[in-house]
Amino acid sequence: MASAANKAPASGSDRRVLLFPLPFQGHINPMLQLAAVLHARGLRVTIFHSAFNAPDPARRPAGYRFVTVGASVPIADLVPTGSHGNFAEALLRINERLEAPFEDSLRELLLEEEGAPACLVVDSNLRGMQVVAHRLGVPTLVLRTGAAACLLAYMAFPTLCDKGVLPPQDHLQLSMQLDGLHPLQQQDMVFSATIPHETMSTLIERIVESSMCSSGVIINTFSDLEDAELQKIIDGMGVPVYAIGPLHKISLGAQSSLLAQDRTCLDWLDKQEVGSVLFVSFGSLASMDQEELLETAWGLANSRMPFLWVIRPDSVQDSGKIGLPDGFEEEVRGRGMVVSWAPQQEVLGHQAVGGFWTHNGWNSTLESISEGVPMICRPHFGDQMINARYVQEVWKIGFVLEGKMDRDNIQSSVKKLFCHEEGGELRRRANNLKDKATRCIKKGGSSQTGIDLLVNCIMALPSSI
Repeated sequence: MASAANKAPASGSDRRVLLFPLPFQGHINPMLQLAAVLHARGLRVTIFHSAFNAPDPARRPAGYRFVTVGASVPIADLVPTGSHGNFAEALLRINERLEAPFEDSLRELLLEEEGAPACLVVDSNLRGMQVVAHRLGVPTLVLRTGAAACLLAYMAFPTLCDKGVLPPQDHLQLSMQLDGLHPLQQQDMVFSATIPHETMSTLIERIVESSMCSSGVIINTFSDLEDAELQKIIDGMGVPVYAIGPLHKISLGAQSSLLAQDRTCLDWLDKQEVGSVLFVSFGSLASMDQEELLETAWGLANSRMPFLWVIRPDSVQDSGKIGLPDGFEEEVRGRGMVVSWAPQQEVLGHQAVGGFWTHNGWNSTLESISEGVPMICRPHFGDQMINARYVQEVWKIGFVLEGKMDRDNIQSSVKKLFCHEEGGELRRRANNLKDKATRCIKKGGSSQTGIDLLVNCIMALPSSI
């Protein structure tokens, strides 16, 4: 067949973009937000997805097509079984088990649709799907759902290993600064204590490889936030880089929560004073043990500050139910609310919220930055340590809750954020970053310009089909 370069230029509505998200909450949302951005620019959208954590087509507008990949693959083969190590292994299994079914699905689509798709936008963790697309003549773009700083750290990972810096040989060196990656420390590159170094090396190698083998890397960030990091990626990757975030502020309403949201918390927030509430949520994957739950409960109660606390049903390790301590509900009645899941973007944008205690997943971090909400950081695994380090050391809009999760440490941290002058400084800097995030998505802003360049790239991509 003739390549796209030899055909008459297609209008946006004549071209279709294929997308394939990683089937986890923090990856599905940015991909669907990107789909909404491209759809709004006149491109047709086809979303490939696993049967596990499948998005709901009923919540998308006309013009979207959804294709299930690997419906016969047992979901148990794709689902992490609890620990962060198992999560890492699940990423590798997802690529292994879905690669052949995706090839079948993509071949079928190419045969039945008139005209080649413009490209496949693939999550950077799905290197196997990218290989399939290239084999079938479909160009690829890669979506990075993490920070630019994270990708830069991943690019440096092999060199740090070659130099013997990683994996750490001595716990006394964990606070050692990493050359060329300021402000990161050695401990920030230990992504999980339970993931074998070889497994982590394989994951990172595939992520970087997917980016370097693509026609461009899309990053959910903005220039005023990570300009230096973006430039280093451009210099090191040799492919175009498109910083088009915060995506959730550009494609409003394009999220897809896998958990039922308790919206009564918004009514409760309406009754609280401006800037008085601490929002506490550790994301869709992180967990804690029963002792940490107990200490968190009493730390929040003893702070005497209003709080909204998200406790997922599966967030307490080795427990079939959530057991809040006796007397806790009576102690916090009227000033504390506990829910199983919350509409986070709306909560962070509510005038009553004055702080966010977070695990520092990138979506949560970027959402907090976009609303000018300072953070208490308690990273758990993966890129969260890198994000927290930047929040504390570079952007200076939060601080890391160090050490053991005990009630006194928690209480003093909450007081520091809400009652001390240092908290006021963090809040002022957070509001300044919010203003920059707002400017970048306006007409002529850096992220809108990035979207223009991305769409032009998609329209110009040749196909070898």
